[in-house]
Amino acid sequence: MLKRFFLNNKKRNFSTASIWIKGGSDMDSTGKKGVNKILCSLLTRGCEGFNSFSLSEYIESYGAELNQEIFEDGISISIKSLNEHFSKLIPLLDLIINKPILSETEFKKVKKSSIDYIKKDKENPFNICFEKWKKIVYSNHPYAFNTIGNANDVSKITYEDVLLEFKNFKNREKYLISNNPEINGESFEKLEKKISKEKSDPLNHDLNNTNRFDYFNNDSNQTIIMMGDQTCSRRSSEYFPLKVLESYLSYGMSAALFKLFREKHGITYDLGVYYPIRSGNAPFLIYLSVSNEHAIFAFELLSTLWKNLLFNPLTDAEIFLAKEKLKGSFLLGNQSLDEILQRKIQLFSYGIAPTSDIDLNSKIEEISSLDIFKLTIKYFSKPFLSISGNKNICLEISNIWGKNF
Repeated sequence: MLKRFFLNNKKRNFSTASIWIKGGSDMDSTGKKGVNKILCSLLTRGCEGFNSFSLSEYIESYGAELNQEIFEDGISISIKSLNEHFSKLIPLLDLIINKPILSETEFKKVKKSSIDYIKKDKENPFNICFEKWKKIVYSNHPYAFNTIGNANDVSKITYEDVLLEFKNFKNREKYLISNNPEINGESFEKLEKKISKEKSDPLNHDLNNTNRFDYFNNDSNQTIIMMGDQTCSRRSSEYFPLKVLESYLSYGMSAALFKLFREKHGITYDLGVYYPIRSGNAPFLIYLSVSNEHAIFAFELLSTLWKNLLFNPLTDAEIFLAKEKLKGSFLLGNQSLDEILQRKIQLFSYGIAPTSDIDLNSKIEEISSLDIFKLTIKYFSKPFLSISGNKNICLEISNIWGKNF
């Protein structure tokens, strides 16, 4: 059943429609990691009345765009065109999700592409470090695995496996949202009262707390460090205080990480915070990349910063600036219609009420330094550490980490 919603956004000369299918790579069964990624790609490679070539040609003839992407919690398929062509293109979305061809020939192409992408992914030590971090944090939880799967599983996935997964796919909840009233959808602005209020979710660590460290020897002059833990669902009332903390740490040149590692010491190639939207307990980690020469010193700086968060609440000036930067980031996110529609339909599938900018700012203003301080103690007292670099450096950092945390 496809639920349709119309978002009365400002009048534009183009229309976008986005479908969110609840359940993405988290639906991959054991031994079949990557099957939903393959299915996601296959859906847009032909549907009733169109093979792969004719579908692409038809869409391009109207100067339109068709995109698909898989996430841990869902699959997104969207189409975008000028308003005058939208009525000719919108029926394709129904055909793609309900009557795809799922060609065996295209399956072989997509499977090979997935394997090639996984191999390429493994060439990047940053990706390897991140995969190891997720594995120790989430153990056997779906968030521990890459959305594209792993090479061993994907190589064994058969065409019949994909057809079987499509049967599962047909029963998943699906939501469509568009800025064009031709979709004949319910007004999105009227949904607030139908959706449950935010709540705090309990921690659900599916792991062995004695194993909080892993490393990968990359034999290069680069050391990559990732430290953090799983936190809360996007549905949780704790989400926005953690967003303020993310803003304090990583938003702009006034961010704590930038000032400490770049401005004061100039020792990092790359650094930041990873805190994505998830329907379950989202990861929150600080990542940085430095030369082997500065790796030990960089980790000592990170440890000092981390312990400071655990023992000292943010000052009034720090939290004020963090809130302002966070509100600014929301304004930037509202400049793209594609982003607005994608975000709203994704959150709706999580059971989260749509929030106006005024309500959002009010909610952020209510967050206190003490709120954030309590969450740092709750979530970050026992962080998980993953390193990619020279073996001796990794083990030395591990010893420092073990003594501090």
